Amino acid sequence: MTYPEQYKQDLLKTMDLVDLNQVDQAIRMFAAARDEGRMIFVCGNGGSAASVSHFTCDMVKGASYQRAVEKRFKILALTDMMPTMTAYGNDVGYDAVFLEPLKNFARPGDLFMTVSCSGTSPNVVAALEYAKQIGCKTIALSGKDGGKIGPLADLSINVAASHYGRIEDAHMIVCHMICYYFMDVDRA
Repeated sequence: MTYPEQYKQDLLKTMDLVDLNQVDQAIRMFAAARDEGRMIFVCGNGGSAASVSHFTCDMVKGASYQRAVEKRFKILALTDMMPTMTAYGNDVGYDAVFLEPLKNFARPGDLFMTVSCSGTSPNVVAALEYAKQIGCKTIALSGKDGGKIGPLADLSINVAASHYGRIEDAHMIVCHMICYYFMDVDRA
């Protein structure tokens, strides 16, 4: 078997670890946030930062284009605020890069989702704790054993694998399941 064949086989096994009922619940949480005019905030580090940026693009453009204003997603990737992130990282500490901007924008009832393979990064944990504290609904996409974010979130979608590449692949597929639901099914 070639390495690509092995990787594909292992990825398919990793996808079997994803609880699709939890993904469906996440879709409902995103629909409710949209229908209630709530803000949605997402964040992650490294590859997960790229995933949430990609997801945000899909939700802002793909799942919102040509819809009435009230049916568009109000979503912000905290990872895309690079000048703000580097200012907080430099002047306050990296643990504050998502937490502090979230304090500017998040309100009770908004939706917060974090994506993290380890689930232990202090900056995503701090932002999730704050979001819960002020009454946001929360979703965690995690890997391994869920880390700290899995048990903290209202909804935990855990990919219980140890290979970071396949965890990130699975997270991106989950993000596509969410956004493409609104592109393929819920065109209201």
